[in-house]
Amino acid sequence: MKILLVEDDGRTSEYIAKGLTEAGHTVDVIRDGRDALGVGLREAFDVAIVDRMIPGIDGLALVRSLRAAGSRIPVLFLTSMGGVDDRVEGLEAGADDYLVKPFAFSELTARVNALARRPPISSEKTKLKVADLELDLVRRLATRGGTVIELLPREFALLELLMRNEGRILTRTMLLERIWNFNFDPQSTVVETHISRLRSKIDKPFDTPLLHTTRNTGYSIHAPR
Repeated sequence: MKILLVEDDGRTSEYIAKGLTEAGHTVDVIRDGRDALGVGLREAFDVAIVDRMIPGIDGLALVRSLRAAGSRIPVLFLTSMGGVDDRVEGLEAGADDYLVKPFAFSELTARVNALARRPPISSEKTKLKVADLELDLVRRLATRGGTVIELLPREFALLELLMRNEGRILTRTMLLERIWNFNFDPQSTVVETHISRLRSKIDKPFDTPLLHTTRNTGYSIHAPR
């Protein structure tokens, strides 16, 4: 899943992003409410996790603005404001769920997964398709030509990112930042290793390659041309 995390506390956002990334999700961390509103309206996310007390505009104003603009992205408030009135205010602002800090990471993950399993109520995609390769983002299932492909969490996240950007070349640095939250490291071979494993699963058993390498530039996935 692609998750928008709106949290201005560095340690908290790093902890949440690390855990969700290790679970195979792609996490975009935004620390300012106004920036989050722009990103939330511009890009498609499967779930948003929003703190109420953030700079720019607060979490309530952010969610109200998203709903007023027509966004139906599932929103989970994750906040230290845990009174009954706070929870009611958050849900009435348009949030779908509410979790109070401190929290157990297993509960956060369960609630995020529950939000993602809800029947789609918007035009946001829950399935991606490139030629005969399909990725079900809710069931976490990859198939090609009807054959199920077993993927590890990072492989699933890598394939999801490539398919969301069908036809676009993604550089090694972009993949490191989005999938592993790494800064550029010229010595790391983690991208090459995972691309090789992914190619062996989604391309080698089939006649037509979909995953392509552009030398000295990056990687892309697209249907045969």
